[in-house]
Amino acid sequence: MKIRFSSHQNQTLIFKSLPSEKTVPILVNCCAPKYDLQGQSVAVIGLGKSGRAATKLALARGASVIAIDQNENLSLLKEDSLSENQGRLKIILGYFDTKLLKDADMVVVSPGVPLENYGLSFLLQSGRRVLSELDFAAEILPRSIKMVAVTGTNGKSTVATFAGQILNHLGIKVFVGGNLGTPLSEIAIQCLTHSSVKPIFQVAVVEVSSYQLEVPNKHFCPSVAAVLNLTPDHLERHKTMKNYAITKCRLLSDMTNSKLGILPFGNKFLNEATEELVNEFNLAWIGAFPGVKVDIEEKVASFQVPAIGVVSELKLGPLKVIGTHNYYNAAVAALSVLGLDLGIDTEAISSTIEKLRVPPHRMQIEAGLPPVYFLYTMGSLVSSFFVNLFPGFTDKNKVHKDSYGVTWIDDSKATNVEATYTGLLGLKEQQSVILLGGLAKVSETQESSGFEQLVESLKYHRCVITFGFSGPLIQKTLSENGLTIPCLEAANLEDAVNLARSVARYGDAVVLSPGCASFDEFRNFEHRGKVFQELVLSLE
Repeated sequence: MKIRFSSHQNQTLIFKSLPSEKTVPILVNCCAPKYDLQGQSVAVIGLGKSGRAATKLALARGASVIAIDQNENLSLLKEDSLSENQGRLKIILGYFDTKLLKDADMVVVSPGVPLENYGLSFLLQSGRRVLSELDFAAEILPRSIKMVAVTGTNGKSTVATFAGQILNHLGIKVFVGGNLGTPLSEIAIQCLTHSSVKPIFQVAVVEVSSYQLEVPNKHFCPSVAAVLNLTPDHLERHKTMKNYAITKCRLLSDMTNSKLGILPFGNKFLNEATEELVNEFNLAWIGAFPGVKVDIEEKVASFQVPAIGVVSELKLGPLKVIGTHNYYNAAVAALSVLGLDLGIDTEAISSTIEKLRVPPHRMQIEAGLPPVYFLYTMGSLVSSFFVNLFPGFTDKNKVHKDSYGVTWIDDSKATNVEATYTGLLGLKEQQSVILLGGLAKVSETQESSGFEQLVESLKYHRCVITFGFSGPLIQKTLSENGLTIPCLEAANLEDAVNLARSVARYGDAVVLSPGCASFDEFRNFEHRGKVFQELVLSLE
């Protein structure tokens, strides 16, 4: 399909239909020999989870590896059982001579390393082999493995998880990872070491961050690629929304006309970025046809994508996940599965909807578990209402209701204002104490912190408590933009929890939905959520 955008209302779309007869692909083993890099040198920059996995993959492919990280105190590689490769592995921590990169046959860049560092942009522009960890892994994956790639500012972990669960429940061997959990390089290693003729996986569902797309990919070419949304985030790295959109849309850049690209309808930045693409692919919209629309009241997703032979409906009522936005997440996950051309239809997918579960730190309704609970992502009413609506609703380690009748909700995954806003939309009927704070994502090009957009949604609640490095900024922004409920300030998360306990009343909820990054106090949002849970339990 060739796509041309002239305006949001007037789009020219030329579709190329797929063959009507559906076939399940014949699966073969890895397409690359085990030691295809023997005699070559590979430099891996950044030794976080992805970098360590890429290092192990390069060694498994027979290369000599220089593993580099600016953190002089890093000791994680010693725990990765690489001692048997010490003859081909050199680890450099802290300062290093960038000439090492120029002398390497290939440079693999971890997502945490900007291209402005170490002369990487110059190397890339000069034609040297500079690859992302995703591309390095995809280079040797079997061509028979179909791939779903999901990106977006918010929701990508949930959509990727849902897609993986749908496939798994339908008996398809599936890997789910990437930016979510296990790096793609890990399954590439498994493919190399797998002795059976039958492959380990039929489908790989990969969550992709914008950082993983900064290096243009040549081998990472998904069968289905979804860009869920685009709102201001990571602008300290991408600088402008235009750059951010262009980076996200690289996910679509190597797709062919038999493959499916999914985009949100009416996003100006993404539409402009997509105009630059010269390749052909089938297009589906989120919120318009061709694509998927969701009727929230009826809880039904309607699919109309003639190019891939999909015209059907999917009932979402059985979904046991809180938050109306999760109906869209489930619908996009379903469309992604339909786009794989595996012979799966909506009738088969409908049998999996009630089994879908969100990843950690996102909201979920369960039944039949012990009655102490922590909830992992808000998005709708959480209180005794749900306990009464779903008998036995307890969801161990998801929501905690204390002895004072206060429900504590962990939404630490809300690391930007838009994620917090989405959750607040579903809390209008639940009096809550909202905890906002951490390290706000404000770049030099932004005029405000963005928290002013929460003022209207916050008016339904008991009060706001700000905390952390950006607490004073958030309080100032809310007050200057007409916040009508009390706004209290705490120094850190521990003080915020203690203050929330003193102001919350019986039947209230206390919701940690920070709208900020966690790095002022914590390693990541998971660490922040875990500490929050421990602090709450210590109040008993």
